[in-house]
Amino acid sequence: MKFLKYPFWILYRIWFYVLVALPIIILFPILIISILKEEWYPFFFRIARIWSKFILIGMGFKWKITKEQGLEKDKSYMFIANHTSMADIMLMLVAVKKPFVFVGKKELAKIPLFGFFYKRTSILVDRSSVKSRHAVFLRAQRRLKQGMSICIFPEGGVPDDDIVLDKFKDGAFRMAINHQIPIVPLTFVDNKKRFSYILFSGGPGVMRVIQHKFIETKGLTIEATKSLNNQAREIILRTLKKYS
Repeated sequence: MKFLKYPFWILYRIWFYVLVALPIIILFPILIISILKEEWYPFFFRIARIWSKFILIGMGFKWKITKEQGLEKDKSYMFIANHTSMADIMLMLVAVKKPFVFVGKKELAKIPLFGFFYKRTSILVDRSSVKSRHAVFLRAQRRLKQGMSICIFPEGGVPDDDIVLDKFKDGAFRMAINHQIPIVPLTFVDNKKRFSYILFSGGPGVMRVIQHKFIETKGLTIEATKSLNNQAREIILRTLKKYS
């Protein structure tokens, strides 16, 4: 019986890429204008949220967001979440209304169409380069001064399918301490089941998001990095086990 689902899964994946590309092609002139100046980023962010909703709805996904603590209007944050799906970027954009900038690996810039805008609006990092990591800090600092927040998937990539939650890298927590901004952990409960990187899997349904209480960094020093790392990971891991 499962064999009969294979054609559906293949078409479902193709349909995802169609949904990703179509709005970018249609809105290309507007998107180009929106990235001409850094201060116009909030306008680009609003378009990106519409793009994300278009994709999620088109894939048959509904989202349910539970917030344990509300965001303050004039405050910057460090958003982190578990990473298991190609839809994680879209769901993050839908879940968080406050403008933020992604920090992500430079390989994503190679994706046609998407990569063109990704590398011009996100902070790209080459983890093998110390110089690149320093440049990330400076770019993040500039964005935070502009009133933006930062978003990082601290696993640093997508773990193997049998791993519930991979170890977190320290970058997000070190950056949050350096800039004295609260960390906001989010748990994406259903993304692996709905649309993981495994070809023959997934399907329409609900994507639940838990936005947890903030982890404050005010007054902390860089020595607290590992403790923050463990604390944030434990919050997300505990939630994933609870709902699994």
